[in-house]
Amino acid sequence: MVKQPVTVNGVVRWRDVGLAENAPEEKKERKMVVLRHEIGDVLRDVRQRQGRTLREVSHNARVSLGYLSEVERGQKEASSELLSSICGALDVPLSAMLREVSDRVAVAEGIAVPDTVPQEFSQRYGRDLSAELMS
Repeated sequence: MVKQPVTVNGVVRWRDVGLAENAPEEKKERKMVVLRHEIGDVLRDVRQRQGRTLREVSHNARVSLGYLSEVERGQKEASSELLSSICGALDVPLSAMLREVSDRVAVAEGIAVPDTVPQEFSQRYGRDLSAELMS
């Protein structure tokens, strides 16, 4: 084994370094996901992709500029009514925004999420959306 210096917060520590096949496998520590941060990131991304300002969206959503800014920065936990209003102002379905948030959380948790709902799941818990879409 060889020692290698590693700096952590300005403090130098020595770590054993060897061949990869001899090294014990390290467990990856899961990063804690904060839902309000993910929701804020998605809302900001949508707004910026549309080229719209906070002021414009806050006016259309009837939400104060400061509060919308705090929601986007993940500092405030938005109610379902507020999220619905913001999504309406962005002309984005609430379900699409929540799906994007769900996908980001899954990635942060290291879970592979399929793009479609498994047939067994939809038969057991879902409804036939294709029939509803045709009517």
